[in-house]
Amino acid sequence: MAATASDYLLERLSEWNVETIFGYPGDGINGILVALGRAGKKFNFIQAAHEEIAAFMACGYAKYTGKVGVCMATSGPGAIHLLNGLYDAKLDHQPVVAIVGQSARTALGGSYQQEVDLQNLFKDVASDFVQTAMVPGQLRHLVDRAFRIALSQRTVTCIIIPKDVQEEEAVEEEAFKHNTIHSGPGYLPPLVFPPDEQLQKAADILNAGKKVAILAGAGARGATDELIEVADLLGAGIAKALLGKDVVPDDLPFVTGSIGLLGTKPSWDMMTGCDTLLMVGSSFPYSEFLPKPGQARGIQIDIDAKMLSIRFPMELPLVGDSKETLKRLAKLLKRKEDRGWRQEIEKNIGDWWKVVEARSRQDGSDNLLNPERVFWELSPKLPDNCILAADSGSSANWYARDLKFKRGMLGSLSGNLATMCPGVPYALGAKFAYPDRPVVAVIGDGAMEMLGNNGLITIAKYWKEWSNHQLIILVLKNNDLNQVSWEMRIETGDPRYEASQDVFPFPFARYAEIIGLKGIKMEKVEDIERGWAEAFAADRPVVVEARTDPNTFVLPPHITLEQAKNFTSSLLKGDADRVEMVKQETKSILQGILPH
Repeated sequence: MAATASDYLLERLSEWNVETIFGYPGDGINGILVALGRAGKKFNFIQAAHEEIAAFMACGYAKYTGKVGVCMATSGPGAIHLLNGLYDAKLDHQPVVAIVGQSARTALGGSYQQEVDLQNLFKDVASDFVQTAMVPGQLRHLVDRAFRIALSQRTVTCIIIPKDVQEEEAVEEEAFKHNTIHSGPGYLPPLVFPPDEQLQKAADILNAGKKVAILAGAGARGATDELIEVADLLGAGIAKALLGKDVVPDDLPFVTGSIGLLGTKPSWDMMTGCDTLLMVGSSFPYSEFLPKPGQARGIQIDIDAKMLSIRFPMELPLVGDSKETLKRLAKLLKRKEDRGWRQEIEKNIGDWWKVVEARSRQDGSDNLLNPERVFWELSPKLPDNCILAADSGSSANWYARDLKFKRGMLGSLSGNLATMCPGVPYALGAKFAYPDRPVVAVIGDGAMEMLGNNGLITIAKYWKEWSNHQLIILVLKNNDLNQVSWEMRIETGDPRYEASQDVFPFPFARYAEIIGLKGIKMEKVEDIERGWAEAFAADRPVVVEARTDPNTFVLPPHITLEQAKNFTSSLLKGDADRVEMVKQETKSILQGILPH
């Protein structure tokens, strides 16, 4: 039997197949840390350089594996630091369990040092389950419920353990009597699919459509073959929500790529021209990029009924697992003999890739690199089993548009929270989940300075333990919070505000060298090819510092009159970079009309 409550906690975690825990120490979890020491190699405790990194790592680990990510922090300030990463997991529907310390029970309510009302602090982010263990005998069912709920609801749960409880004698299970709970570990997901009559109705709608468009999200992961089969039968194209970028490969001629503000023109054209929409496993939020209500009949497949028919008025919302539902639906579909719609989609995609390449070949202003060129040159060099992570900001634009995903690759970013800073922690989470696979993260200099540099410390500490040492961090160094600068211009019509937007020119490559990693600089066009070859050949993790042009225009797939007016207004109000922006914008627009 376990010696302390902390020892028993770890035994129970092991029964849930937990091997990796991301965290940072503090006296509020000393009892658990000491127990981890006694457990030896049974657990891999990863010391993140910051609790927020630990929570992001747990979220990334969950995204790339489908397993529960576990993070741990001390009471008070440590617990508070977890919140942003936990909200990232909650909003992207990822199973993460947070284990946090608390002041001793005897001190609670006494304004004791580091005492925070953790039940209230976590009641939103872990709204499905947050509980405090007041006696060791609770730990059995608290762990069981936290993991089962996290997995079944795809959400964040939290267990709070006061420091004195951690050190008490273990009680594996309370005596079998009134007011006690006796639970067991384990969770097997159900197989959920709509009844035959609903599937037949869906097939009738899709068979009747002449121009079918498919939108796939992260919920369709694992249903790649079924999506391809359905698209082939219907002569449809497949657009991808940002979180679903790895769901179907980009080398298929009918995959239109990303959709939305960071999306492609073929996706926009397909959505504006379709007469039937099939949405699979996506909560894509921007309705203006979907067909106008009344234009198309809609069918949606999602495992979560709460997410049905909230972005588009669906004629038929179906509750079901994406893979199983599509597999059964495909048997009822009739192959469309008229392939005119498919041919139109494929032509648009072929033309689009020419535009993307042409835009990537444009020179940046002031002898700076065009960031799109950096990504375009990276794409063909990505190994087949590569795992990618992107941060929020302008790096996400080029990740969405320029990187061609092949079958077998994984990729993710912060979708619904769209927070800065998960790029490097996600890469770390991926590397600890798959130490034999190459990992690439793309991130802006603002997010890198905010938290990414701390993540490099964690990389420096652990990289020699990985069987494959390939971990490449691309930093877009443009000395600008670039995404927000463009949002100021396009959304509000105001010029860039230098006081808020200037980023300190940190020497990222040199810093990497100082802590034992490899640093590579890309400053000229000829550096790009050489830099990527050197990065992928390196014997250790690499930071690639690319000096990119902040004035490279990020064109949405469709520019509204209001956006054009706002951009013009920002120029008239005296944006400091207005001359270079106009030059770059003109080049980008011309390439869209006549790529060469």
